Amino acid sequence: MAVTLEQAQRVGYTCLKALLRFAFMVANNLVAIPSYVLYLIMLQPLRVLDSKSFWYIEGVLFKWLLAMVASWGWWAGYTVVEWGDDVKAVSEDEAMVLVNHQATGDVCTLMMCLQDKGTVVRQMMWLMDHIFKYTNFGIVSLIHGDFFIRQGKAHRDQQLVLLKEHLEKYYRSRNRKWIVLFPEGGFLRKRRETSQAFAKKNNLPFLKHVTLPRLGATQVILKTLVAPQENGTPAGRDTVIKESKSKGLQWVIDTTIAYPKGEPIDIQTWILGYRQPTVTHVHYRIFPVKDVPAEPEALTHWLYQRFIEKEDLLTHFYETGAFPPLQGQTKAISREMTLSNLWLVGIQSLAFLSGGMWYCIFQYFYHCLF
Repeated sequence: MAVTLEQAQRVGYTCLKALLRFAFMVANNLVAIPSYVLYLIMLQPLRVLDSKSFWYIEGVLFKWLLAMVASWGWWAGYTVVEWGDDVKAVSEDEAMVLVNHQATGDVCTLMMCLQDKGTVVRQMMWLMDHIFKYTNFGIVSLIHGDFFIRQGKAHRDQQLVLLKEHLEKYYRSRNRKWIVLFPEGGFLRKRRETSQAFAKKNNLPFLKHVTLPRLGATQVILKTLVAPQENGTPAGRDTVIKESKSKGLQWVIDTTIAYPKGEPIDIQTWILGYRQPTVTHVHYRIFPVKDVPAEPEALTHWLYQRFIEKEDLLTHFYETGAFPPLQGQTKAISREMTLSNLWLVGIQSLAFLSGGMWYCIFQYFYHCLF
């Protein structure tokens, strides 16, 4: 089939745009991430004198870095429409966020749609695969205090112990509010077949759009962060609230990400922008933590039910292009999430100015020494 001039021009334009976007992303990383690290090195005396102020500043810088990632997708036309409960109402409370996992772009989507949720982004903790530690953003997550979890049966028990210790050491000492995890333990395309075989063997529902979640990390988070007497948990059992007057974990936010036609966006697309502008849909349901059972068997059933409901939500979305209305509503209400281009340009400009400043400082000291 012959390629027309118009088609060749379109392909050429797409390739040029992708190349320019990639160059910008590389430059962005080369100035923003080292600047984040260097600012925090300079602020180490403040960490000793006033730890609260130090982690406040770190949180602001962290939010700006996530906004830069969000801007790559925003400027490519990858936007978000939100459905269900309004999570801004609980943005100042502690919450555990359960998300279905389809592709690497899920994280970028969350980085975007949580930008306008008050202090959430700068005070959140992520649970992610340990491979993420070795990416360009890994050093940032390490400093921020995110937890990298190794998958597989051989590591499972040890990882849960390490997660508990990590939460006790960092979660409230750094004033974290939301903790985000992907209970499926991997991408949908990689886990679906295994999950369906497990479901068939154990007489559980057959799921196509999600997989059955794993209990371990969810249970550890609830046992460690829920305040005494909440969630049916007796006082003194792995739930001591340290270094804080926190009320403990108060909410579970069940988050469902849906892509048009079930075609997820991966990180390569997010960076290069070669896909046509796409609207990702994010649905929220908020559950009081006191309604979440503590016993392992009951908690497993509760968690399975959330993902069975996700299956129903996604089935409805793929059939109709919209999520169903919440209970008590006659019509589903959606909200278009927006970002300020002026704000994004300001953050990007600050990153490049910071990079230039650090370069000049190093050049000055280099000439002084040599």
